[in-house]
Amino acid sequence: MNCLRTAAPLVLALVSCAASAVPTRQGEIEGVSGDGVTSYLGVPYAAAPTGDNRWRPPMPAKSWTGTFHADHFGANCQQRPAGKIFRSWTSEYLVDGPISEDCLYLNVWAPAAKRKQRLPVLVWIHGGGFVSGGATVPVYDGSHLATKGMVVVSINYRLGVYGFLSHPDLRKENPANASGNYGLLDQIAALHWVQDNISAFGGDPRRVTIAGQSAGAASVHYLIASPLAKGLFQRAIAQSGSGMGLPTADAAGSDGVGEQLLVRTGASDIASLRQLPVEKLDQAAEGLVLSPNVDGLVLPDQTYVGRNTNDVPVLTGLTADEGSALSASYGQATPEAFAAGLVKRYGTLASEFAKWYPSDLTAGAGTSAMQLERDRGLAATWLWAKQRMSASRQPIYVYYFKHVEPGPEAQRYGAFHSSEIPYVFGTLDRAADRSFTSADRQVSATMGGYWAKWVKTGNPNGAGLPAWPRLRSEAPLVLEIDSQSRANVLLSLEKRSLFQRHAANGGKLGIFPED
Repeated sequence: MNCLRTAAPLVLALVSCAASAVPTRQGEIEGVSGDGVTSYLGVPYAAAPTGDNRWRPPMPAKSWTGTFHADHFGANCQQRPAGKIFRSWTSEYLVDGPISEDCLYLNVWAPAAKRKQRLPVLVWIHGGGFVSGGATVPVYDGSHLATKGMVVVSINYRLGVYGFLSHPDLRKENPANASGNYGLLDQIAALHWVQDNISAFGGDPRRVTIAGQSAGAASVHYLIASPLAKGLFQRAIAQSGSGMGLPTADAAGSDGVGEQLLVRTGASDIASLRQLPVEKLDQAAEGLVLSPNVDGLVLPDQTYVGRNTNDVPVLTGLTADEGSALSASYGQATPEAFAAGLVKRYGTLASEFAKWYPSDLTAGAGTSAMQLERDRGLAATWLWAKQRMSASRQPIYVYYFKHVEPGPEAQRYGAFHSSEIPYVFGTLDRAADRSFTSADRQVSATMGGYWAKWVKTGNPNGAGLPAWPRLRSEAPLVLEIDSQSRANVLLSLEKRSLFQRHAANGGKLGIFPED
């Protein structure tokens, strides 16, 4: 066995050794071992979706002879990359490495000495609004979670115009008269790869948990609803989350966006559009909403939100300040603007909302504005859970992440969208501009313990962890995660009733700020 001493950024030098090859359906793969974990990076799970394969369902990956050296990540899917600092998100939250249309790769982290065991499997689906992100984001490194006795898989999937373009001519190519949702089909193809191959890495294909954050969490819910994902997983984790309140386009709406794209590019048909270079295609797609749609195949109809095609236990939750990095005015309302906003958004219920969220607090209207946004997210999650509980007996566990990650403008951003991820993955040391304390590391140990228990058993509770009660309609308790984690009531009965009345009147709820 050949070993090389390498220095990974911001961590101690490691001794990495080429691991013995494992068989897959495509051929043998050799990974790299270090600190008790073997990593297999950049493994193709489908053929490159380029050329004539652009806007087609994923095709099988080609086989190879010899040994595939899985020692570096594959490219992230085509997107317009952000800078190294993007509001609250510093470099460890952003894609690292090249981007390309040739991007259907996944990564596996497995305990090095347990290849003959049948360990539970966690499949991670990255976020990024279905337009950005990738499996190379540093905080998604699965090494630490793998040491807790699981096999961790992270995947890429097509994004934006490449993953979600829908058009009548594309429907004509599909026997099911469906188009768009190629990114979701990629995710399903990756789950099939897991079923076919993960046992060679020590994983149990009968104990698969799908997990994701933001758009990855939305993907988890789409996969729960999709008949094409039937039987491919047994548990789910949706981080930021459930109750997003984001609409999913119907076929006509998504096709209309595709027709706009053809006009913008001047292409005469889909065949011509397939020949456009990515630079022109990216430019033409700027500003268009290209995301999952109810296509009649992956998502059969508009009831997908309550559909339990894959009726599995769900662990879900949100951060306290989901909107802090998404709204420049988060927590900064003037009394006049806040009062006017209540009337605009809540109509006849505005006066009742004003009782709970007054604009004349000594601390200022911004305090009420912030609390209202936080409570809207909790209420949206509660209404999602009520709907699911009416159709499923499977357990739901909800967390509320309140811990503030140190770093640039920590007070401004609070527990911002995605800030819980490095605590779950145990990747605090991948950050460049944050001074973590022992309290941060304890929060990380607690979260990693909960997630590991969930992946293994479908129940997050375990020895040494604060009790996390199952959510019940008669006892809406959630786990507040902070330096001292504890169970607490999701929202008061009065607030729950008020938000439910608002929703019944056609009002919007969601975990993100209102328009």
